[in-house]
Amino acid sequence: MKRIIKYIIVVAIIGATAIVFYNKIYIPKSTFKVVHPVVGDMNVSVKGIGNVSAKNIYTISAQTGGKILSLHTDEGQWVKKGQLLVVMDGVDLPEQLSVLNASLEKSKFEIKAAIEDLKAQQAKKELIQLTYKRMTELRNKQLVSQVDLDQSKADLNNINALISAASAHIASAKAAKKVIQKEQDALNIKLNRLRVYAPIDGYVISKGAEVAQNVLPANPIFKIVDTQNLWVQTKVDERISSVIKVGQKAKITLRSQPNHIFNGTVKKINAMSDAVTLEREVDVRFNQLPKPFYINEQAEVVIAVKQYQNIVKVPVNTVVQHSGKPGVWVVKDSRAYFQEIEIINQNNKEVGVKNLTSKDQILVPSLTKKSLSDGMKVWL
Repeated sequence: MKRIIKYIIVVAIIGATAIVFYNKIYIPKSTFKVVHPVVGDMNVSVKGIGNVSAKNIYTISAQTGGKILSLHTDEGQWVKKGQLLVVMDGVDLPEQLSVLNASLEKSKFEIKAAIEDLKAQQAKKELIQLTYKRMTELRNKQLVSQVDLDQSKADLNNINALISAASAHIASAKAAKKVIQKEQDALNIKLNRLRVYAPIDGYVISKGAEVAQNVLPANPIFKIVDTQNLWVQTKVDERISSVIKVGQKAKITLRSQPNHIFNGTVKKINAMSDAVTLEREVDVRFNQLPKPFYINEQAEVVIAVKQYQNIVKVPVNTVVQHSGKPGVWVVKDSRAYFQEIEIINQNNKEVGVKNLTSKDQILVPSLTKKSLSDGMKVWL
C-alpha cells in the first residue's frame, strides 16, 4: 500500500513538473512577437563617425618676435576681417618715428627758406646785371674807369655764385627730405608689423599667448576658423562609400548636443582611403552654423544616399540568414516557415523587400526563445 502511494506521489510530481515546464518554459520559449510588412517610402542612408573640423583654420602669429603689448580678442569670440588682434611692443620705435617726423618738418622749413633765399638772390642779380650793363656802356664812352667796370663784373660773378649755392642747398635739402621719408616709411613698415589683424571673418578657437609674454614669429597666438566651411570629417567604411556622392543631404548629431539634429551636405570625398582602418574620409558641411561648436568634437553623420517610394518594408531585426539565403520567418496555421526574400535596399531600421505583402505575419526572432525551424509550432 505504501509503495502505491509513493508511485502516485512521484507521478504527481512528474506531472506537476511537466505542467510547469510546459506553461512556464515551453510555451514562453515558443511564443513570438509578430509584425506585418508595411508599404511606404524609405530612405537608404550611410552612417559614419567623425570630428568637427574646417577647411581653413588660420594660425595667427606675430611677424616679428618680441613682447606682446596688448591682445584685442579672446578664445570663443567672433572677429571681423581687418580687426586688430595683437599689438607687439615696439620698444623705442615710436620714439624713433617721432624724431623722424620732427626731422621731416625741419627739412620742409629748410627747403622753404632756401627757396626764399634763392628768390632774393635772383632779384639782386637783376639789379646787378643792369648795373654791369650800364657800367659797360659808360666805360665804352670813357665815363668810368676800368676799375669800376671790373668791380661791377665781380659783383655779377659773386651773385651768380650765391645763386648756384642756393640752388645746391635746395637740392641737398630735398635729397635729405627723401632720405628721411624713406626712413620714415621703413619705420612705419616695422611698426605695422607689430600689429596683427584678422585675415577673415571667423571664430577664435584657441589662444596660445598672453599679454607681456615674449614670443617668436613662429609662436601661434590665436587660431581662427573660417566658419563658412565648417564640416565633419566623417570616416565611412570603404565597402559602402561608393554610393556617397557630393551634394547628398545629411543629418549631423554632435556629441555635446545629442538631442539636436543639424542639416548638412556632402562637400568633399577624399580620393585616398586609410590603409589601416579601410575607411574613406567624407567631409560633410553644416548648412547652418551650430552654436556653440567645438573643433575636434565627435559627431555622428547619416548621409541619405537614395529614396524609394511605395515599397514593402520589414524591420531589420526580422531578416535572417537560413541555408545561406536571406529571408524571414512567416506564420501559417500556427507554424513557422522560412520564406526567402529579395532585398531591394536597407537602412539601420528597415529592409525593403520583394515577395511579401502587408497581410503576411512575420515572426520576430529572439535569442531568449527557441530557434525557429520549418514547421515548428509557435504561439503568438
